[in-house]
Amino acid sequence: MRSLASATRTSFAPCSAFYARWIDHDSWSEWSPDTEWVRLDGPVRQGARGILKPKGGPRVSFVVAEVETDRVYTDVTRMPGTRLTFRHTVEPVGTGSWVTAEVTLEGPLSWLWARTAFSGFATSVPEDLDRLVALVETS
Repeated sequence: MRSLASATRTSFAPCSAFYARWIDHDSWSEWSPDTEWVRLDGPVRQGARGILKPKGGPRVSFVVAEVETDRVYTDVTRMPGTRLTFRHTVEPVGTGSWVTAEVTLEGPLSWLWARTAFSGFATSVPEDLDRLVALVETS
């Protein structure tokens, strides 16, 4: 497995506020400006399928791989020769939350995807998490 990016932040907002944003696919573009839109077929649950449209890129299908209320949201996109995983976790800490976003690639062509289409994640993932924290804390 190849790590593309990882970021962790603390927040005074409760875990439930972050989880609510992760499962509200319509709001992703508010904290991830590289995302044009996201649609999920049916309710948020493990195995649910969706489509994401990155700005300037083609639509990509994804599967919700892991859902744990107020704790975890993970989605997986399969690309030729690799699997791209976005894992979001939140844990209570003191009177707030410890929020983490991790992006990994796995597969025989992960090295190629890491150097091309996904090379900007090391910068965009921490920036997206900063925007998410700011959005949640001002809501």
